[in-house]
Amino acid sequence: MSDLSIELTAPNGRKYQQPTGLFINNEWVASSKGNKITSINPTDESEIAQVHAAEPEDVDKAVEAARAAFNNPTWRDMAPTERGDLMYKLSQLVEQNKELLATIETWDNGKPYQVALNEDLAEVSGCLKYYAGYADKVHGQVIDTGPNKLAYTIREPLGVCGQIIPWNYPLGMAAWKLGPALACGNTIVMKAAEQTPLSILVLANLIKEAGFPPGVVNILNGYGRVAGAAIAQHVGIDKIAFTGSTATGREIMKQASVNLKNITLETGGKSPLIVFEDADMEQAVRWSHIGIMSNMGQICTATSRILVQESIYDTFVEAFKKQVTSTSKVGDPFSDSTFQGPQVTKAQYEKVLGYIEAGKEDGATLAMGGEAYKNVGDGKGFFVTPTVFTNVKSNMRVFREEVFGPFVVIVSFKDEAEALEKANDTTYGLGSAIFTKDIVRAHKLARKIEAGMVWINSSQDSDFRIPFGGVKQSGIGRELGEAGLDAYTNKKSVHVNLGTWL
Repeated sequence: MSDLSIELTAPNGRKYQQPTGLFINNEWVASSKGNKITSINPTDESEIAQVHAAEPEDVDKAVEAARAAFNNPTWRDMAPTERGDLMYKLSQLVEQNKELLATIETWDNGKPYQVALNEDLAEVSGCLKYYAGYADKVHGQVIDTGPNKLAYTIREPLGVCGQIIPWNYPLGMAAWKLGPALACGNTIVMKAAEQTPLSILVLANLIKEAGFPPGVVNILNGYGRVAGAAIAQHVGIDKIAFTGSTATGREIMKQASVNLKNITLETGGKSPLIVFEDADMEQAVRWSHIGIMSNMGQICTATSRILVQESIYDTFVEAFKKQVTSTSKVGDPFSDSTFQGPQVTKAQYEKVLGYIEAGKEDGATLAMGGEAYKNVGDGKGFFVTPTVFTNVKSNMRVFREEVFGPFVVIVSFKDEAEALEKANDTTYGLGSAIFTKDIVRAHKLARKIEAGMVWINSSQDSDFRIPFGGVKQSGIGRELGEAGLDAYTNKKSVHVNLGTWL
């Protein structure tokens, strides 16, 4: 339909056709009520485009298409190696179109173009390629119970999977979920974040071009309270995978209970980064800066609580501030020199500014930043200066609550015991980091920190080949690596009687 696509010209001059409809059964369709979502450029607050917003009726259609595809021999009985070939082709199409996809991510999300191109899109194609290789390696096993029984297991796909992705890494999070689900033979109804609705629609065209049968992947835009809720509570969906806030994760969990869906949640974090006095100071400063300030601080695993041993606290704070000054260049995300673009939306921008005021009110010391940044273009856009608070106590809101911005608190500790106590003093448990040259201490602490992931002498260097996920209120289950396949298969046990006769 010609009215479900528009030609756009991005700020970097790239022209392309932007789909605006709902991708159901390999076709572009309008939403049932014609309601739209407006995508806003966070760099200058201008409107980019409007896309169709799915209603519960549209979710019904997508689920129906996904169920039909799941039961259709074309997909159900496809050889696993052939399934992997389709996924590999999709990874290659992503690679071939990475400049376009990175352009849309930057325009719609605000992240620096060089990051979108060289980091995010490499992650997307790499993750899809990785799971393409697993498509024909999802095996059951034979279990020896004696000569009178042949017992074995079969790894079977779950069925129709509802996948709800966030706005901070739109295509990256899509790949994390598409990869294992498709490798295991499932079908998908995916909802993008309403804040960043554009790039996923271009990816939908590549999915069709790769040769996936109709209904295997259906992609909707829509509001969380409408389309997201409809997906979570739909009795025709067998599995929910959600990445987003802990509060929304709780709601998803309640809604998914209607038919006891299999569920994977990756939610919030307030991750600690511990720096001991024997650490390589230069490396600790550089990694801790990346750990919180990259992607405008909009990372679920951001190491946003830096805990520094008392003897080096003042030295570290000064070195960290210098690193921010020299590296965190705020500006137009299409400029190659920009490290930090705008926050994704006005709401997120205001949230970060609100936490700056909360830090001041609670008595923390604002050591750096702490204000809106208006020196880009004509002064519009959702830019915030990189913000550092010191003299922070563990009962303060800025220590306990997830800010999701270029915002860090630096706290001192006396010894290993106090460092561990402060690190674990949180309702979250996603990421963590330890900086020390004492490898014995590092390994021992890694076991004691209450988190799904521990980086030793680094931060944020996740890898799609390594399991990713949290404990406590940071989520349920694991994504990525071989472990990511477990979230998308059932193990069926088969018992064959070979000699126990009645």
